[in-house]
Amino acid sequence: MRQLAPRPSVARATGAILSRMSEDELQEIIGKAATLMEALPYIRQFKGKSFVIKYGGSAMVDEELKNSFAHDVTMLKFVGINPVIVHGGGPQIGKTLEEMGIETKFVDGYRVTDKATVDVVEKVLVGKVNRQIVSLISGAGGHAMGLSGKEGGMIKAEKMVITKPGVNENRPEIIDLGHVGRVLKVDSDILLKICRDGAIPVVAPVGVGENGETYNINADTVAGEIAASLKSEKLLLLTDEKGIYDADKNLLPTLSEAMVEEQMKLGVIKGGMLPKVNSCFTALSAGVKKTHIIDGRIRHSVLLEIFTDKGIGTEIIC
Repeated sequence: MRQLAPRPSVARATGAILSRMSEDELQEIIGKAATLMEALPYIRQFKGKSFVIKYGGSAMVDEELKNSFAHDVTMLKFVGINPVIVHGGGPQIGKTLEEMGIETKFVDGYRVTDKATVDVVEKVLVGKVNRQIVSLISGAGGHAMGLSGKEGGMIKAEKMVITKPGVNENRPEIIDLGHVGRVLKVDSDILLKICRDGAIPVVAPVGVGENGETYNINADTVAGEIAASLKSEKLLLLTDEKGIYDADKNLLPTLSEAMVEEQMKLGVIKGGMLPKVNSCFTALSAGVKKTHIIDGRIRHSVLLEIFTDKGIGTEIIC
């Protein structure tokens, strides 16, 4: 009978591979192992916790960044964290409105939304963007479930108006934003069930009024309200900035609520950043431990913030 040659041990095989590597290649592998070890305590700490992530900006447009994000949230689910995704869709909505000849106007970062516009918003967010994100996560090996905030009355909303000082200080100017909504209540039971069933909820920021009317709600605002309802461990807001800057354009890695309010009074924090910081305030006041505004233009920005000691972007704390 012919005898089979003994199989080399794993150790000998590994040693043979390592002996063929250059020093640079070996150091790269060691660096990857160090990164995994750095992530381990965070995986232990956050297992079973929920993270609300607002997905928007370039991360929703650039193909490489889209795939990076899908793999990030899939990995979070695999290591026992429950990500809940709230997505925007501003560029996609803007493009569709432009093609239809509908003018777009913003006030303090909110899109003024008349009846014609809200129909387009719902069609784009729910019928197109939401499905694309679910498909991306599926392609990354995850299981996602897309839903609108209107489904099951998950996000109850009412009409939102903005008041500004008028010519007469006793008569403020009231700005009607149309079908722009303010969140009244979030039914988190729907989201919790999806998480328990092993899926990743992907929420389109559309709410329902008392009489069944549709409201377009800022995605940052919805993310903050959902984080507050879930009392999630973290709220992460992806944006096209490195974070929050001071008046001299220096990145501020950590800010307290009081410091943020001071920067708002100075006019440093303004425009589209206002809904983001207000979202952080909403979450923090409800018991969310930490909130983060991070640069979604960086590949794997979500993992870098959660699983590394330094993190990225600006952290807003109580």
